[in-house]
Amino acid sequence: MFLQRLGPQFGHPTQSVAGWLTSKILSRRNRVLEENAVKLCGISPDNTVLELGHGPGVGLEAAARLLSGPKGKLLGIDFSEYMHQIASKRMQELITSGKVTLYHCDVASMPIAESSVDRVFHCNCYYFWPDLKKGTSEIYRVMRPGGLMVTTLRLSNLEYMAPKKVFTGESWRPEVYMEALRATGFSDVRMENITDQRITFQVIVATASK
Repeated sequence: MFLQRLGPQFGHPTQSVAGWLTSKILSRRNRVLEENAVKLCGISPDNTVLELGHGPGVGLEAAARLLSGPKGKLLGIDFSEYMHQIASKRMQELITSGKVTLYHCDVASMPIAESSVDRVFHCNCYYFWPDLKKGTSEIYRVMRPGGLMVTTLRLSNLEYMAPKKVFTGESWRPEVYMEALRATGFSDVRMENITDQRITFQVIVATASK
C-alpha cells in the first residue's frame, strides 16, 4: 500500500510531504547510480552534457565537476516542477554563470537544438515516460552523431515494485526500452551488470548513429 501511494511521486514528485520524502529517497538511494552514469559517459571537459529527469541534482553536481573546459555545458530537464526548483537552487551558482541550464519540460519535447549534445545520462527514469518511442526519438534528435547515452537502474527493485502497480504496463522492462532505442536509430545498445559499493545495478548504453 505504501509503494502504491508513493509510486506516482517517483515519476513526478510534487511539493508535498510525499514529494519531500521522495526527494530524500532519490538523493540517498540513487547517488551510486547517478555517479556511475556520469562516470560511464566518458565526459570530456568541453562536452555538452544532458541529464534527463535530474531530480534533486545529485547527478548534475557530479557531471558539472567534469565540465572544466571553457566550452563545457551542462543541461538538465525534469517534468516535476518541484524537482526543477530543488535542483535550480542546488545549482544556482553555475546557472548564474551560464555553465548550467535547467528546463522544466517533458522528455518528449525538449527546447534543445538538434544535434547539439555529446553525452546523455539518466537514472531510474525511462519507465515513467508516457511514450517511450517519443522519448527516445527526442533524445536521438538532440544528440550529435556518435554521441553516447547511458542509463542506470536496479532491475531487482523494478521487479519488486512492478507487481505492486507502481508502473504502468511493461515499459519498466529493460528490453522494452532497449527495443525503443534501436527502433529510433541508436546502435550498440547493450545492458551490463555492475557492482559498486556493494550495490549491484544495471547500465544500458547506446550510441546515436547518424
